[in-house]
Amino acid sequence: MGGASAQAVLGLLLAAQLSQQQPPERPVFTCGGVFTGESGFIGSEGFPGVYPPNSKCTWKITVPKGKVVVLNFRFIDLESDSLCRYDFVDVYSGHSNGQRIGRFCGTFRPAALVSSGNKMMVQMISDANTAGNGFMAAFSAAEPNERGDQYCGGRLERPSGSLKTPNWPDHDYPAGVTCLWHIVAPKNQLIELKFEKFDVERDNYCRYDYVAVFNGGEVNDAKRIGKYCGDSPPAPIVSERNELLIQFFSDLSLTADGFIGHYKFRPKKLPTSTAPPVTTTFTVTTAAGDPARLVSAAVQAEARHSGLRPVEHGDRPHRGDSLKPTVAMCQQKCRWTGTLESNYCSSNFVIAGTVITTTPRGGSLHATVSLINIYKEGNLAIQQAGKNMSAKIIVVCKQCPLLRRGQNYIIMGQVGEDGQAKIMPNSFVMMFKTKNQKLLNALENKRC
Repeated sequence: MGGASAQAVLGLLLAAQLSQQQPPERPVFTCGGVFTGESGFIGSEGFPGVYPPNSKCTWKITVPKGKVVVLNFRFIDLESDSLCRYDFVDVYSGHSNGQRIGRFCGTFRPAALVSSGNKMMVQMISDANTAGNGFMAAFSAAEPNERGDQYCGGRLERPSGSLKTPNWPDHDYPAGVTCLWHIVAPKNQLIELKFEKFDVERDNYCRYDYVAVFNGGEVNDAKRIGKYCGDSPPAPIVSERNELLIQFFSDLSLTADGFIGHYKFRPKKLPTSTAPPVTTTFTVTTAAGDPARLVSAAVQAEARHSGLRPVEHGDRPHRGDSLKPTVAMCQQKCRWTGTLESNYCSSNFVIAGTVITTTPRGGSLHATVSLINIYKEGNLAIQQAGKNMSAKIIVVCKQCPLLRRGQNYIIMGQVGEDGQAKIMPNSFVMMFKTKNQKLLNALENKRC
């Protein structure tokens, strides 16, 4: 897209803006600025001319309270790169500490972007090399609950409602779009979310297109309930408190049908059922808010057959429920039996990695492991930032096994339905050394 196209877009803008009998005034686009009101235009410095090198420009947009910001790119022409590493435009929901909802470059024009509140920030960065004509975008205020296929996201406060990908159900969702739905219920209620139809580009680690659901009102990996892709709808989700954030992201390549989901508010206190008694396996029931909950596959299956359900996050234990199994388990000696070979097939996942964070929470330990290699992935939730992949692991008994920050480990364990790894005292965990590599590579090809 060249200078002639940029001039044509600018001409249309002038015609729309200056329909009154007044001398036409050419808008001047500067490096950043503060914009308030119901609508307006922003553009790169000097647009439609070539934007300057080595620049960083920030535009802060605020619309009236109670509304959300909708941003439509009318034109974009920045240095092209598949990862947008050199010249790019970032769009954030909110201002200084906002959540990024998209990064764009090249000549790809994304679908409309919607903030979760009445503020949005746009930032453009250029390096010393190739440049283009930059960008021009229009912003406008919209009601939080307005529905429409032209954009997605926003703040939802009604007792029930739906959320869907742009173009649903007539066409695939567009490439290069990010949507954030912030659902807010009254303080004494929870939010239940169910996906009716679901088809998002499949990837073992959901790295490309995905739906992520978070407790609370911000994208925070520590509060992430799950990350989903593929063509199977996720299991119904219930928030821990009165806020839920749903993030949909599509990259610049393949797309799919998309999804439609429905939410509703429900009372915080609902009757719960006690998990069946446990014999050879342990059911860990934790206090409200502590996500370190592990229910064995056998118990889950028995619960389904009996019509009971495992205790959910935040459920208050009934009289007769007990934390004694957890306490007893954590008082046992911390040891595993067998070898790498004998534990490989019985484990949901097998990874080698470096422990980069450890956070005690109650009697458990939450660790982040930077992955060196994945030998068996199961449905372990993997996060990726650039070329770096990591996984979050809950050590149910925080000192058993003891994971030290900065150390390399081979970790084998089980994965819950939410993709979260739970490490028990008898899980196979050992220091990772170079000499283990050959055996692990051989096990990777083992048929279980």
